[in-house]
Amino acid sequence: MTAHLEDVAGLKQATSGSEVHSILPLGQFVIKVASTCNLNCSYCHIYNKGDSSWAGHPTRMTDALWSVTIDRIRRHCLRSGQSSVALTLHGGEPTLIGPKRFDRWCREARSKLEDVVQVWIDVQTNGTLLTAEWAKVFLDNAVEVGVSSDGPQQIHDLNRVDHRGKGSYARLDRGLRVLRDHGVPFGILSVVQPGENSVEIHRHFMSMGPRAIGYLLPAETHDTAHVLKATYGPTPCSDYLIPVFDEWWNNGTTGVKVREFWNAARVIMGGGTRLDTMGNPPLQFVSVQTDGNVEGLDKLRVCGSSMVETGVNVLNDDFSLVQQQGSFHSRVMQGLPLPTACKPCPESATCGGGYLPNRFSRANGSDNPSVWCADLFALFQHVRSRLGVSVEETARMRVELTRCNSAAPAASTGM
Repeated sequence: MTAHLEDVAGLKQATSGSEVHSILPLGQFVIKVASTCNLNCSYCHIYNKGDSSWAGHPTRMTDALWSVTIDRIRRHCLRSGQSSVALTLHGGEPTLIGPKRFDRWCREARSKLEDVVQVWIDVQTNGTLLTAEWAKVFLDNAVEVGVSSDGPQQIHDLNRVDHRGKGSYARLDRGLRVLRDHGVPFGILSVVQPGENSVEIHRHFMSMGPRAIGYLLPAETHDTAHVLKATYGPTPCSDYLIPVFDEWWNNGTTGVKVREFWNAARVIMGGGTRLDTMGNPPLQFVSVQTDGNVEGLDKLRVCGSSMVETGVNVLNDDFSLVQQQGSFHSRVMQGLPLPTACKPCPESATCGGGYLPNRFSRANGSDNPSVWCADLFALFQHVRSRLGVSVEETARMRVELTRCNSAAPAASTGM
C-alpha cells in the first residue's frame, strides 16, 4: 500500500488541538484530471470565454500527481476533523484518461481516505466516450455520474460540437444507452438555452431516464449578458425555467429531482441552500489542475483568470493555505457579502445575490445583484405561489429551524 503523508496517530501527535480546529473543512475537491476536451462547445466557460490559462496546463494529470493530491486531501481531512469528502473528477473531459487509469485512481483514493472520512466520488462527462468498460468502472467504484446535454439532437448539436464542428448528440445517445443497459444511475446537467422550447427539452431529458436534472444559468457577467437580453428579452432564464417547473410540478414527475427547483423550495421553506448558485453560501471547495495548481470556482474564469488563482500547489503546499488567500478565502470559506443593491429585496436571504460569476462587472467587482436577478426573483415568486409560502413565513421558519438546530446535540464525527 502507498504510504500516506501522515498517518492518523502521527498527525495527532504532531498537531496541537488548537491547530486542528483552526483548519476549516473543504467538503469537495474538484480534480481536473484532463485539461483538454474532445468537444468544443460554443459557450464553454473554460475554452471559449476568453481565459486561455488552460493552454499552459499538462493535458493529463500524472499518476504521481494524483497520489500527491489524494495524500494532501487525506492530510486536510485529518487536520480539519471533517467526517466526509466528495471528489469530483472533472476536465476538460475526464474520460480522456481512460477507464483503467480512472479505476486505479478511484481505488487508490478510497484506500487512502476511507479510514478517515466517508468518500463520495462523482464524475461530470459529456458522455461521448462511454463504453461497457466505463460502466463497470463506475459501478465497481460507486461513482455518481453526471452527463452534460442540451436537449434533443437538433438543439444539442447547435452548440455541443467537436473540433471539426460536428454535432455530438449521436455519440452522447450511444453513451447513455450504455449506462442504462448496465444499470448505472446518472443525472443530466444542462445549460439554459434561451429562446428554445424548454418543456420539449425537459420531456426529452425525462425520456432519457435520469435520476436528477440540473439547469445551469448561462455563464454571463454584467459585461456580457446584454447580448442574450437584447435577443431574448429581459428575463430569458425564468421564461425558460418557469414552464419547466410547471411541467415537473403538475405531471407527477417530482420524483426525478430537478436540483434548482428542489433547492429553491428548500430555502423558501427556511432551510439552507445546497447549491452554490443560490443563497451565497461559502463554497467550501477547491479545484486541482493537471499541474497541481489549486484554484477556485471554475466559472469565475468568465470574470478573468486571476479570479481563480491562489498561488497554492499540491506539490508544495497543504490545502489549508487557501485560508490565507484574501478574497479567495472569503469566497471559499466565508461567502461574499450580500450585494449592496440586494439588501432591500424580500428574496435577499433566499437568493443571496445569485451565483458569483453572474454578479461580476468590471466596474463593481462582485458588488452587483446577479445579472439574472429579475429571472431569479420571478422563479422564486413562482415557486412560492405553488408552495403557498410567503416571504414572512419563510423568515419565521428559518428562525425556528435555526433555534431547533442550535438546541440539538452535536453530531458525532465518527462513521
